[in-house]
Amino acid sequence: MNEALRRAMANARMTDRELAERCDVDTKTVGRWITQPGRVPHARHRWAVAEALKEDEGVLWPDAAKTAIKVGPNREIAEVFPYRSAVPASLWRTLITRAERELTFAGYTNYFLWLEQARFGTALRRKAERGCRVRFVVGDPDSELTRSRERDENVPLTLSTRIRVTLAELAKLDGAVAARFSDGHAYLSVFRFDDAMIVTPLLPYSVGHDAPTLYLRRHQNDGMFDRFATHVEELWTRGRPVREDPDGQA
Repeated sequence: MNEALRRAMANARMTDRELAERCDVDTKTVGRWITQPGRVPHARHRWAVAEALKEDEGVLWPDAAKTAIKVGPNREIAEVFPYRSAVPASLWRTLITRAERELTFAGYTNYFLWLEQARFGTALRRKAERGCRVRFVVGDPDSELTRSRERDENVPLTLSTRIRVTLAELAKLDGAVAARFSDGHAYLSVFRFDDAMIVTPLLPYSVGHDAPTLYLRRHQNDGMFDRFATHVEELWTRGRPVREDPDGQA
């Protein structure tokens, strides 16, 4: 019996069927998670359960956490996905929800976030109001680099259109969120959530959701996480304000 999972469900007043619906699995699957302690769900389901029950994944399935322990520089790599579109929406939600100090979205368009995350703008505003630094780094929709990438992608929904959607959504936040233009991340998207990060190296001639993706957690000084974080700070320092930033500083 997975007592930790059973207690977490009891504390959340959630039935097997309700948890199954939240995780998009069969009710019998949830039953097996409870009654078979050696059964460890797929990572995306563990994240969904942890989010639904407001409990840490390592508490619910400590064996999975032990298996994931690594040494050396690669210990910061929590998960690898062949496509950005394969990253569970629940992971994005969890990372955004748990961030308290910093949210930085340095994707060239950041367009997909507005589509995949319900009430994304509201969540950003609340984070900013609670003292979390929220920043966006986007490409310039009118730059030659953007036009060049549009020719490479050759898709109906152009980069410039996707960037302008993001800019329009940010404008609705009345300056609560800082945003800057940069061309330095045209082929590398970095999304930071305190000490967690999603990194996507974009491939030429393909769109962002087809790019391989890394989920990183910071565990050391000057490791992979810090190297990408330094890259983002450089983008921010060199970037041009989309409008007057709330913090005005890099």
